[in-house]
Amino acid sequence: MPAQLFPLGPGVSVAGRLDRADIDALAAAGVRTIINNRPDGEDSGQLAAAEARRVAEAHGIAYHHIPITAATLSRADVDAFAAALRDGPAPVVAHCRSGTRSALLWALTRMREGANALSLIAEAAQYGIDIAGLPAVAARLR
Repeated sequence: MPAQLFPLGPGVSVAGRLDRADIDALAAAGVRTIINNRPDGEDSGQLAAAEARRVAEAHGIAYHHIPITAATLSRADVDAFAAALRDGPAPVVAHCRSGTRSALLWALTRMREGANALSLIAEAAQYGIDIAGLPAVAARLR
C-alpha cells in the first residue's frame, strides 16, 4: 500500500514510513524533494537513509536526512528542516514513522515565519496528526 500523504501547506506534505516502492511512486507523482526525519534503525526492516537517498537520487529527487527523536530535537534540526524546505524544489514530502515528527518540524518552521501555534495544531489535526505539544517544544527550543 503506498504511503498516505497529508498536505500541510502549499507544496509540502508529510507521510509515515517510506519504502523503495513508495519513493518510486512519489517520483512518478512528481515529488521533487524528500526529507527523512527517521533515525536509522528505528524499526526492524526500515529502509536505511543511505539506500533511500540512492533510490531518491536515481529518480532525480533531492534527499535530506534530518533524523530526530522527541528527546534529541534541537534548533539546529529546525534550521536544517527550514533550509531543506526553502532550498528544495517543491513538491516536498517529509516523513518519519507516522508523520508526527515531520509535522512538528514543519510547524516549528512555520512558527518562525509568524504562524500561530494553535492554528498549526488545528491544521495538523485535520489529518489526524497530533502536534498538541507544539507550544511546549517551541518554548524549549527558544
